[in-house]
Amino acid sequence: MKTFLSILGLSLCLFTSCNSKKSTPEIQPESIPFYVGTYTNKDSKGIYKYELNSEGYFTEIGLKAITESPSFLSFSADKKHLIAANKLDPKQGTISSFNIKGDSLILNNTMPSGGMNPCFVTTNKDNYVLAANYGSGSVSLLKLNDNGHLSDTLNIKQHIGKGTTSRQEGPHAHSVYSVPNSDDIISVDLGTNSLWFYKIDKNTNTLKASLQDTLLMPKGAGPRHLTFHPNNKWIYVINELDNTITKVERSANEKYVTKESITTLPKDYTGNSYCADIHISSDGKFLYASNREHNSITIFKVDSKNGVLTAIGYESTRGKTPRNFALSPNEDFLVVANRNSDNLISYKRDQDSGLLTFVDEIKAPTPSCILFE
Repeated sequence: MKTFLSILGLSLCLFTSCNSKKSTPEIQPESIPFYVGTYTNKDSKGIYKYELNSEGYFTEIGLKAITESPSFLSFSADKKHLIAANKLDPKQGTISSFNIKGDSLILNNTMPSGGMNPCFVTTNKDNYVLAANYGSGSVSLLKLNDNGHLSDTLNIKQHIGKGTTSRQEGPHAHSVYSVPNSDDIISVDLGTNSLWFYKIDKNTNTLKASLQDTLLMPKGAGPRHLTFHPNNKWIYVINELDNTITKVERSANEKYVTKESITTLPKDYTGNSYCADIHISSDGKFLYASNREHNSITIFKVDSKNGVLTAIGYESTRGKTPRNFALSPNEDFLVVANRNSDNLISYKRDQDSGLLTFVDEIKAPTPSCILFE
């Protein structure tokens, strides 16, 4: 009887494949690739690629392009090409275009940025490329052709003026944005303490004056980056020098006006800190801001009626000098680039509460920009 049961058990085992690894193949989590722009003043060689899986864990793919200090990255309109701002201090800056070929980046060409120390680049729906030149305080206009090659500089707008602090002795264009559903352009200038407004004239390939020339931020604020609320009525400007976010509203006459400002730091914090980056969720409910030296991401809830921000949390970045950060395409995760501790951090984002939970960390050389595919 025992022999019969043993044979029966063995037979069942063979039919059902006792080895669970064979019967149920392990399903690999779907991964989201992203590029990392860096500073090459230490160990970095250029642009790197990583993946973030569906659970928020990193995989390093490796170095994809050797280029000098590609501190900020952007895609072409069709995402077939990657554009990098090469912040060459103290030399004339450059903009590089790469063809995305499978898992490789192949250089198309490199052109002058039209100014010193370009720290930001973006590409609009018509493949116009806009660069913010921090050192010379100017905004440059270029264009990509169908093959992804950059044109010569088509137009340069030189900012003039200064602010009230030692960091604002002259213009320092820090970023430049295309206004959603519009040909309008907004440049954020830390040195002049202002937003600058333009339109792209497609007939002449130039930047023309908009309805207003500039919008002054609160004294000594030092505007750095901005993000647009999905309702296209509110803009949130992050100010590096006084650690605040200023809400800007579009008025009835289509001009912009400043409203309230709110600190990004806890009330009991008395140390130094300098704001860096800002992003808003696509549903407009939550806004995130990075603080260098305080080394945190501040989480804000956005009032749907008036756009007022309320701080609901401060999440440590588990590293030094969080510069750029990004929400993953499905907004389930947030990834931070800690420039001075050479690491990337991922957080799971609760889309109902907006709060962040640490998931993973990986080494990355002097990271300064996160760009998800």
